[in-house]
Amino acid sequence: MLKYLTYFFLFFFQWLTCQELPPIQNYTPSDYRAENQNWAISQAEDKVVYVANNKGLLRFNGADWTLFPSPNESIMRSVNVVGDKIYTGCYMEFGYWSEDGFGRLEYTSLSSSMEVSLLEDEEFWGILNLEDWIVFQSLKRIYVYNNKTGSINIIDAEDTLFRMFKVSNEIYFQENGKGIFKIDNGKAKNVYKDDVVLTDEVINIFKEGDTLYMLTKHHGFYREENGSLTQYSTGLDTLANKITVYSGIRLKDGKYALGTISNGLVLLDQKGSLLAHIDQIKGIRNNTILSVMEDRDSNVWLGLDNGVSYLNLTSPIKVYHDNKGVVGTTYAAALKDNILYLGTNQGLFYKEMGGDADFKLIEGTQGQVWSLQEIGGTLFCCHHSGTYKIEGRNAKKITSVEGAWKINPISVDENLLLQGNYDGLYVLEKIGDDWKLRNKIEGFENSSRFFEILGNKVFVNHEYKGIFKLDVDSTFYKVNRISMDTLIKGSESGIIKYQNNLFYAYKKGVFKYRQNSDSFVRDTLLSSIYNQDEYVSGKMVLDQNEGNLWLFTNSNISLLSEGSLADTLLVKSIPLTEHVRNGIVGYEYIVNFTEDGKYLLGTTSGYMTLDTKDFKIPDFMVQIGEIKKASKDSQDWALVSKGSSTDFKSTENHIRFSFFSPEYYRLFKPQYQYQLEGIYDNWSNWSEDYSTTFENLPYGDYTFRVRAKIGDKLSSNVPTYAFRIERPWYITNFMIVLYILIFAVGSFLIHQAYRRYYHSRQRKLIEENKREMELAKAQNEKEIIKIKNEQLQEEFRSKSNELAASTLSIIRKNELLSKVKDQLLSSATDKSSIKPIIKVIDKNITQNDDWELFKEAFNNADRKFLKKLKKAHPNLSPNDVRLCAYLRLNLSSKEIAPLFNISVRSVEIKRYRLRKKMDLSHDDNLVDYILKL
Repeated sequence: MLKYLTYFFLFFFQWLTCQELPPIQNYTPSDYRAENQNWAISQAEDKVVYVANNKGLLRFNGADWTLFPSPNESIMRSVNVVGDKIYTGCYMEFGYWSEDGFGRLEYTSLSSSMEVSLLEDEEFWGILNLEDWIVFQSLKRIYVYNNKTGSINIIDAEDTLFRMFKVSNEIYFQENGKGIFKIDNGKAKNVYKDDVVLTDEVINIFKEGDTLYMLTKHHGFYREENGSLTQYSTGLDTLANKITVYSGIRLKDGKYALGTISNGLVLLDQKGSLLAHIDQIKGIRNNTILSVMEDRDSNVWLGLDNGVSYLNLTSPIKVYHDNKGVVGTTYAAALKDNILYLGTNQGLFYKEMGGDADFKLIEGTQGQVWSLQEIGGTLFCCHHSGTYKIEGRNAKKITSVEGAWKINPISVDENLLLQGNYDGLYVLEKIGDDWKLRNKIEGFENSSRFFEILGNKVFVNHEYKGIFKLDVDSTFYKVNRISMDTLIKGSESGIIKYQNNLFYAYKKGVFKYRQNSDSFVRDTLLSSIYNQDEYVSGKMVLDQNEGNLWLFTNSNISLLSEGSLADTLLVKSIPLTEHVRNGIVGYEYIVNFTEDGKYLLGTTSGYMTLDTKDFKIPDFMVQIGEIKKASKDSQDWALVSKGSSTDFKSTENHIRFSFFSPEYYRLFKPQYQYQLEGIYDNWSNWSEDYSTTFENLPYGDYTFRVRAKIGDKLSSNVPTYAFRIERPWYITNFMIVLYILIFAVGSFLIHQAYRRYYHSRQRKLIEENKREMELAKAQNEKEIIKIKNEQLQEEFRSKSNELAASTLSIIRKNELLSKVKDQLLSSATDKSSIKPIIKVIDKNITQNDDWELFKEAFNNADRKFLKKLKKAHPNLSPNDVRLCAYLRLNLSSKEIAPLFNISVRSVEIKRYRLRKKMDLSHDDNLVDYILKL
């Protein structure tokens, strides 16, 4: 019997190891920045989660964790959110927290306001609410606080109080060795004294109809029957190890979630049957679960001995994770005859649907499996080592040609199949019930991972060369003609035939083949599914069962189905990101494995199942978390009230917003988009970042808006926050008025200054003009003087010429008279007869009239000379002055002699005597001296 029981447990455990589990999210102490142990979890009406941690109260809004240290730095043991207050209990302290308007929590102590003192070393392990009452439980007392009147009623216990429970509208508690009590009108009433409640700790009490169920720490479930407790058999009793339960709740759908010590989480259905046993190996953070809480969206939260986890129990996605590394990376899957096959990098595995066994390797299929295809009722496995026909748990090799990628039927002959291999194309032929390799198609040697048959052509996609278009003969033995389309090619591209149309996908979009033009043309609808930023792979997967087509992008997977109207396609997006899908890019695979819309999606460590019919994101909201401000100089961030609009100083122009959407989906993370009206009127790009900072904002009025989306569903609200940044002091209204006054006064002063300046300039201009006129006048006068001087010089030259002419005339006259006289004296015989004539001639030669005429002409020409001469030499005789005048005219002695009617020798004597009178030295030139006077 023991032997069979052991086999049963081993068989059952093996089934549990291959379960498809709900998505699990884990948080480590470094994530929430506090200590390991988390004793209680509660959720507020706005879906924010609060956790009682060794370090204090943790708040998680779906985006960020915040720690509020316990008031006396002790371990926080309990938490319960009631309305807008978060009640907590710790060592020698209980009270509540409330938000202060800045996004922070402030603590109010209730225990310190009591008239009765707390017991020594008292810790508060439980908090329940019932109508207007909040009940705090320590190991020795129960404190009942009326949140309206503020009164506190105390129920003392003689021994240790293990726990208290809220059942319907009644409060129960367990006292060590005395059983279960119920609080009735503020008094404790013992209601159960059965052995199990006297010797074992009750973890929780549940009520279904009129029947009570009790979950114990070591002995499972008990049920009340006729006033006594009897053991109730559940799936918990069937687990191989002895389970110690530490926490447990009943979920809203009637199932049970039980947290154990060292054995993880146990899930039971409404009847107590085992649904799942999830431990650290299967995904949760730690095997010791100190608290369990179901949130408003039916997620189950686990407060662990080391960390926090939550499970999306109602998620349409379930995950099979190959923790042992036996199965490996899934490249293909198929469901046939109620057997699920997985083609992986380690071989072909199978398990029966609904059975208890784990996946097992089909013998002989070790190695890389590339595809699984059911064609005509036969399941084919394309493998690195060849092609197999799969029958149940066995694989029969059809061909040993290495590197079979995929197989396509040939529509013209149902007994022929076209197979793509590493080195080209091969034809398989059905002979009887068996498939054999018939031939390789001659004339084509390229790898044929992606190929499709359309009409009489075979299209082969080569990622690096382009698309080969093969015209094959009707018997599929050789290629008659090869043409290539090199305009469209790219890494991770794909080609597929869907609804008798050929589609090619790569990073620039999805293209549809046009037979009339023998070219690929961009398909507008399918290309709208992704852009180059969203592009991951051009791999497209056809659902043979329902005729749907799957495409894969960076942020989702898209399901294309035929619309109700002809030639229309419907697109349904499922927000499974490339990171969450955890697949191999270019080898994505999804297959319909049930008739009710469930699909299997391959991952690098197993697979996940997706229920497309049950996939729906409920309405959700986004909230502004905290608002902070800082100046550009200090960068010290200060919290700002989230209430009414706020005016910030001009220096407080660094503003930071944090926001959150308290939605807890392990596989679907909210993305946020924000707008700051007043400077950035366009919405930002979608991002998972839950905060943003605006720096150096100019003064003005602003309105901040934020919205969120999960997948393609937008949040139902768009919270806003209006604020104003004041003007700098130098452009305030007062300063503007002051500037206007200064401008007016300045303008007046400038006007006056300009006026004075222009008046001064005008005066200067007048003076300058006057001076210029005077200068011009002086210049004119100078010109006049110059002209007069020129005229005088001209007159002087004229007078000099006249003087010279006069002197020359006198000289010539005297010479003539002297010649006449000499002629007369030499030719006359009678001297006496010519004596009167001689006398007249002598008189004319010696008369002063010529000198007076010369003197007047000389004075006109050089009127200052005679004065200077007389002043310098007053002792000169008239003849000396006369001689000086002639010398002034630079006349030679020969020319002077006739003027005095004397000889040249006499003139020389006169000149000598004149030098003496002038007292000139021997070296002085007489003529030069006279010319310089």
